[in-house]
Amino acid sequence: MHVFFSVGEPSGDQHAAHLIGELRNRLPNLRVSGFGGPLMERKGCQLLFPLTKMAVMGIFQVLPLILKFYRLVKEAEAYFERHKPDLVILVDFPGFNWWIAHKAKKAGIPVYYYLPPQLWAWAPWRIKRVRRNIDLVLSGLTFETDWYAERGIPVMYVGHPFFDEVNEHRLDDAFCREWTADGARTVALLPGSRGQEVTRSWPLLLDAARRLHAMHPDVNFLVANYKESQRQFCVDQYEKLQETLPISFFVGKTSEIIELADCAMMVSGSVSLEMLARRTPAVVLYRTTWPTYCIGKSLVTCKYMSLPNLIAGRMIMPEFLSVGSPLPVTESLVKQVDQWLSDPQSLADAAKELSQLRDKIYVTGATRRTAEVIIERLLQSAPKESAAA
Repeated sequence: MHVFFSVGEPSGDQHAAHLIGELRNRLPNLRVSGFGGPLMERKGCQLLFPLTKMAVMGIFQVLPLILKFYRLVKEAEAYFERHKPDLVILVDFPGFNWWIAHKAKKAGIPVYYYLPPQLWAWAPWRIKRVRRNIDLVLSGLTFETDWYAERGIPVMYVGHPFFDEVNEHRLDDAFCREWTADGARTVALLPGSRGQEVTRSWPLLLDAARRLHAMHPDVNFLVANYKESQRQFCVDQYEKLQETLPISFFVGKTSEIIELADCAMMVSGSVSLEMLARRTPAVVLYRTTWPTYCIGKSLVTCKYMSLPNLIAGRMIMPEFLSVGSPLPVTESLVKQVDQWLSDPQSLADAAKELSQLRDKIYVTGATRRTAEVIIERLLQSAPKESAAA
């Protein structure tokens, strides 16, 4: 059997890699190919193109890449005709993946959307594309499952794999001991996983850290970078300050930094679920351009931008949207984190809210359940002699 994945986000690479591992544990001869990232490749996916390197957001960032995306769609179309995968699995990245879904359906291949696009958040009219091209939505959120079901879309709730990954991840105990040995408080800084997020948001987060250091000189700042090139950018920007801050930069230590931090400042993203799972209070930043903001304002239909707030239906992680001058949002971030650092009860209350929500929704086994659904349906659709084999 042959499954094709199309994954364009770094977080999607992580989730798809875990799913591929689970599928291949159950079906050792399963062939896996597609577009994705290095984690998928390590799990045995034949990577046709490293799509996660092209992870961008906003129409003005996508436009320069249109020709490349078009060529990849044509490559997928030809691949579907030649190799006829048994199933195509999409993970988020809707702008590109709608076209992959269309080409797969044209080739007569079933299409599943694992962790589907947040249509309930913006441009819900895109549900028409789901009806045309998606055979099954595998949702990680209960309210999202209800939203799709109310619109007549075949959907199954499987849970969110972030909780599996938090549960299974073995923390680097030596790292955690090292950064808690002196008893100093820690603020985590997460500037995002996409290149454009880092370049836009890091100067703002760095300025906020500088201001907080003046108020709380005993606090350490630990920066969780997704990859080395982003870490180097953050270091370069810090060195331009020509100020000395108690700040350190790491790649591959995101979970450890979230776990040991007293609180965090983070760019909006699905890693907010790990903040929730580890009960780490955080302020959420999203910085964009005026043109993207003006377009997005007419499309966005939800009240919040971070998943814990959407799940809770209220603001349990303070959110700040930054457009134009970064100063107002920088001051808001500093004010909130200063309150937490100055008032232990305020910080404890924020952690308690996260803990209460976590206790309601923290369910592991999403990757296993997803693999079971996929394999069951693959076997049902396989020729009898192949299924018997």
